Amino acid sequence: MIATPSRKDAREILALNIKSLRAERGWSQEDLALEAELHRTFVAHVEMGRRNISLDNIQKIAGALGVSVGELLS
Repeated sequence: MIATPSRKDAREILALNIKSLRAERGWSQEDLALEAELHRTFVAHVEMGRRNISLDNIQKIAGALGVSVGELLS
């Protein structure tokens, strides 16, 4: 049986990956929010693992960062 990460673990992975990729680009949370057409506070909450983000918004963030959804979640 394959172990699957809990929701909290997946959120933490997503949050860390977004924050890291954003920092690599030298972007602020506001820069990422503008590129992804999301609100800055939403991006901040996602990076803190406080939001249960939809697949649609994960796709927006992945697109803005130029990576696949899979890369954000791995």
